[in-house]
Amino acid sequence: MIPFHRLALPALVALTLAMGPQLASAESAFAVEHPVVAADLSKSKQTAPGLYITAADAGRVLADHPNVALIDVRTPSETMLIGHPTLAAANIPSKFVDPELAFDPKKGVYKMVDNPDFVAEAKAWLASDAASNVDTLLIMCRSGSRSAAAIDKLVKAGVDVTLYNVVDGFEGDKNEAGVRAVNGWRNAGLPWTYKVRDGFWPGQK
Repeated sequence: MIPFHRLALPALVALTLAMGPQLASAESAFAVEHPVVAADLSKSKQTAPGLYITAADAGRVLADHPNVALIDVRTPSETMLIGHPTLAAANIPSKFVDPELAFDPKKGVYKMVDNPDFVAEAKAWLASDAASNVDTLLIMCRSGSRSAAAIDKLVKAGVDVTLYNVVDGFEGDKNEAGVRAVNGWRNAGLPWTYKVRDGFWPGQK
């Protein structure tokens, strides 16, 4: 017999996504200094679970909760050239940049494409010894939108862990000058590095 929660999950996810910005963020299991409310977030940063955390609070949570892991879903190039949190457990990219596909002159960016192995790589990491005591993931990207989309993919795939979106990501939001200097992991003064350790991207071929 299929458990009730497996049957109910798709309907719950659909209802949550439909209500979107009307929902406040779900009750956090952590004591945080900067609570995040869903209604204050752009739609691109909202997730089905409705659990959110700032990068500044994520640093404190990781230090105090061994059952929590930080997953960086940016591209491997970003983690090497821009840097990544030293506390990140793994880099599991949700998307890649492919300049051969298309260039958006209006936005001034190359098109990003989905990593077709993202969910499989996340599940494999969760099943590994490295995640043996982990039941909660903090998902981080550049500034909170890719991580939100990654979380919803994991929810849809039935990944059974608690999922928080780090809403300001590694680089943070842009200021009036277009510089990512407002918030985020790096601007919070948390430890980070350019050096990529062996096995950081477990799906590397």
